[in-house]
Amino acid sequence: MKEPTRSSKLSALEKGAETAFKKAVAKAIDEHARLGFPIYVWRDGQVVELSPEEVRSGAADPKE
Repeated sequence: MKEPTRSSKLSALEKGAETAFKKAVAKAIDEHARLGFPIYVWRDGQVVELSPEEVRSGAADPKE
């Protein structure tokens, strides 16, 4: 059996780090909304404030 190359090991590590980062960001956004704090996102070249209600409705989704 062939050993995985260093680049494939690094790729798996990077994927795990990205997953952990996304979970941490989602947790922070949820906590802000739960506590009634706004969050700030970058949209169309400017910073936009989102209220907790907008966060809960999905307006914080970067895919929009």
